[in-house]
Amino acid sequence: MSKSTMNPGPVTLDVVGQELNVEDRRRILHPLTGGVILFGRNFANRKQLTKLTAEIKNLRPNVLISIDHEGGRVQRAKTDGFTHLPAMRKLGELWGSKNKSTHAAESAALAMAAATACGYVLATELRACGVDFSFTPVLDLDFGRSGVIGDRSFSRDPQIVFALAKSLSEGLRMADMANCGKHFPGHGWAEADSHVAIPVDERSLAEILNDDAKPYEWLDLSLASVMPAHVIYPKVDKNPAGFSKIWLHSILRQELGFEGVIFSDDLSMEGASVAGSVVKGAEMALDAGCDAVLICNRPDLADQLLSKLKVSKVKQAESVERLNRLIPKSPALAWDDLQGEAQYQHAKGLLKQFNLIS
Repeated sequence: MSKSTMNPGPVTLDVVGQELNVEDRRRILHPLTGGVILFGRNFANRKQLTKLTAEIKNLRPNVLISIDHEGGRVQRAKTDGFTHLPAMRKLGELWGSKNKSTHAAESAALAMAAATACGYVLATELRACGVDFSFTPVLDLDFGRSGVIGDRSFSRDPQIVFALAKSLSEGLRMADMANCGKHFPGHGWAEADSHVAIPVDERSLAEILNDDAKPYEWLDLSLASVMPAHVIYPKVDKNPAGFSKIWLHSILRQELGFEGVIFSDDLSMEGASVAGSVVKGAEMALDAGCDAVLICNRPDLADQLLSKLKVSKVKQAESVERLNRLIPKSPALAWDDLQGEAQYQHAKGLLKQFNLIS
């Protein structure tokens, strides 16, 4: 198969193993494919990961290679030199820590500096291995109710979530990596895990906008992309947020003025099952306002999507322009060069100083 220079399509899909097989290559070259998301099963070591990403880019130079790499329990690459980053709650705890010699304002400043360091280390290490983008940061508030969110959240306080997410995003930006706020408008209140159930949040629109959605409002132009929650908010819409024109168009686009990329969450998750088939789910998500849809861990469903999904050419042109903004514009440092870079060493030093990494 020859190298493709087609514009990215709206489908982000995964690959089966640690190297591409014939079916992986066929899916990546499909005109509806625009992104490849990697998982732990796709990582053995840095050399293998770098070879895999290079092979993907050789097929589709403008495909966005992404990963869920937040830190804590959601980090796909943790060995062979990768820094095992802390769960985001640790940064929130650093914000709130103070003693006789540390004032609250100083603790907050230290936490923001640590968040920036996290973002920089995260992005530079991934980019050194050919990964373009990580679905981070989590903007959900920690109400102590959601096990699937839990310590992935910075804090219960939306102001702390905003400040630390903005700081972490600055670290990503310094390494030329875009960010993704998730899971709009908030997954922290709903107790069920949308991977295996359909979560419901019974609160009013006013409650959610005045609390959970505040980080999205305040981050404004700092957000390059957003991923909505597979959560139903019945006082707003019968559909989960990722399938809701009210949430994505009326509120996120119009009221909050968001102009970046909207990704659906994984359409193979139970929280997306209300749509019926994967094709119907993708159509609903795109019609509601998503620019791209994710299908993970189900090659059979990815094939259904690629063979049956119909996409508006006008809508796709708008989405392509947004998706292209997420591709890094500068060359990444090679891993060995990164180890000697002063900024990277300083960032890791800060994280060690605060006992956030070993």
